[in-house]
Amino acid sequence: MEKLQPKLFSLMKKYSKQQFVKDITAGVIVAIIALPLSIALALASGATPEQGLYTAIVAGFVISFLGGSRVQIAGPTAAFASIVAGIIAANGFSGLVVATIMAGIMLILMGVFKLGSLIKFIPFTITTGFTSGIAVTIVIGQIKDFLGLTFKNSPVETVEKVEEIVSSIDTFNYQALIIGAVSLAVLILAPKVLKKIPASLIAILVSALLVKFLNLDVLTIGDLYEVSSEFPTPSVPDFSLETVKAVFPDAVTIALLAAVESLLSCVVADGMVGSRHNSNMELIAQGAGNICSALFGGIPATGAIARTAANIKNGGRTPVAGMVHAVVLLAVLLVLMPLASYIPMPTIAAILFIVAYNMSEWREFVSIIKHSPKSDTLVLLVTFILTIAFDLVVAICVGLVLATVLFMKRMSDETNTYGWKEFDELTDKENISLKKVPEGVSVFEITGPIFFGVANKFQDAVGSSDKSKKVLVLRMRSVPAIDATGIHALENILDNFEKKGKTIIISHANEQPLKVLKKSGLYKKIGKENFCPNIDAALLRAEKVMENN
Repeated sequence: MEKLQPKLFSLMKKYSKQQFVKDITAGVIVAIIALPLSIALALASGATPEQGLYTAIVAGFVISFLGGSRVQIAGPTAAFASIVAGIIAANGFSGLVVATIMAGIMLILMGVFKLGSLIKFIPFTITTGFTSGIAVTIVIGQIKDFLGLTFKNSPVETVEKVEEIVSSIDTFNYQALIIGAVSLAVLILAPKVLKKIPASLIAILVSALLVKFLNLDVLTIGDLYEVSSEFPTPSVPDFSLETVKAVFPDAVTIALLAAVESLLSCVVADGMVGSRHNSNMELIAQGAGNICSALFGGIPATGAIARTAANIKNGGRTPVAGMVHAVVLLAVLLVLMPLASYIPMPTIAAILFIVAYNMSEWREFVSIIKHSPKSDTLVLLVTFILTIAFDLVVAICVGLVLATVLFMKRMSDETNTYGWKEFDELTDKENISLKKVPEGVSVFEITGPIFFGVANKFQDAVGSSDKSKKVLVLRMRSVPAIDATGIHALENILDNFEKKGKTIIISHANEQPLKVLKKSGLYKKIGKENFCPNIDAALLRAEKVMENN
């Protein structure tokens, strides 16, 4: 079991000057990438531009300093955009601060109680479904600014936004569309030509100059927000009981998404650098980072896969790179933040279109539909649709329940109980010689786990065996596990057999079933002598029982 120690502390023992130079270079480059993204994602979340930077600075530094990954870069991400916007609309920014602090506490507790490994129990179909769903909600949320529409209302839900877009289409601004289209073209084409300069930065510079010098009628950040270059002092929100009750579901959503996104990012990063993250320490760091971000007026943060990948590609190999990225952003905030007021809103929309496309995982989405079982496709589509129509918590909860039920159905179909014929070669291919079953003995082979989904099937199959047989041999070599319902079914069979003077013999019980049988008392009830290591021993035992009868 890994101890809860930040990755930074262990890496500092062998830290070199050469790596320090690489980390600084990577940190500066990542900061340049994170600058427009942090502003854009804050605006998409219903927050102010500088609040996106507060998040990247505070959460980015704390999570790198305390994190369980050597290369993770944290900050505001697209996954939170629609969720945060909904919380702010319903409970104000103070409600978001309370929800984020509560989520941070939850994340710390998850790490302390070693729940980091639970990420592996969330199916790939669910993560793909909700990630693609979030991408769609981001695109829909940015159509207004991309087309320069004027909304009569301020919808929060995605379906309502679609209705508002349709009803407001007559307010379309062609100049906004031109700036949005130019920005989108730069974002797509620039990386193919200028690989070292972030495309989003080029798009911002080009579009801002066009709007300024051509005097275009296009809204900019400065038209909508009063941009501040001051770094905030920490403040503690009012934790009233009413507020806590109101935002508790939102806190759960933030904690769940932060855990999933950050640990998925860590897994991707591990594959790129050949390292291994400490998931529980990462959860603690995410919790601390979100608490600090909220106290300094920021929004929720998590591991950012794109920024983490950029860090790795530019030589970052320790948390120092993430800390440098935060310090550089702080310098930008204090010195250059007023220039953000010139950024056109259609450019922000274009940047978020690219973010949504990159996070959509559409290739995986299509691949699952084409090549996976129908049950997996159903889980994917249900999670995807519910993420768009309702919210992430509903989507994940329903997706998990559906995936679990379908998995149990699949397992129950795979679990079979069937009887041997007297000379049975087909069902026992591991044996070279044919085995003769003694007169008065029936043998049942069980394949698959004996759990609540198949307990009745198992009980009915054994219960319908030949009534004239006095000994029942249950061959359990292919039973990996048994649960409480399976134990109850076996106990019913045993009680029924004992009343009729029949004997049960267990052949080849695996480790987990044997342990459960002993703990339940069935091992003692069946009798130690009636547990045999293999079918040969079981048939010999059955023959002896028949002789004694």
